[in-house]
Amino acid sequence: MPSSKTSSKQPAVLVGPPVLTRYEKARIIGARALQISMGAPVLVELPPDKKTPLEIAEYELEQGILPITIRRRLPSGAYQDIPLKWLMKEY
Repeated sequence: MPSSKTSSKQPAVLVGPPVLTRYEKARIIGARALQISMGAPVLVELPPDKKTPLEIAEYELEQGILPITIRRRLPSGAYQDIPLKWLMKEY
């Protein structure tokens, strides 16, 4: 059974794939775009071609600066909280 606490020396993803799934990516970008559209501050300096909240949210995700933790659950009720930086290998 995966523990919700893992060693900080060796980050290990015990639940699910070791990368950000397309569903997690869509959820993060959508939630962040909503925050930006409601007036939340932008966390990075933007290039001139990024204007819409969706473009800004995707750019922030690509830069890897979002302080987000993904909670992955198993049908047994076990879960693991995974910092977004552990899953950003493909970006």
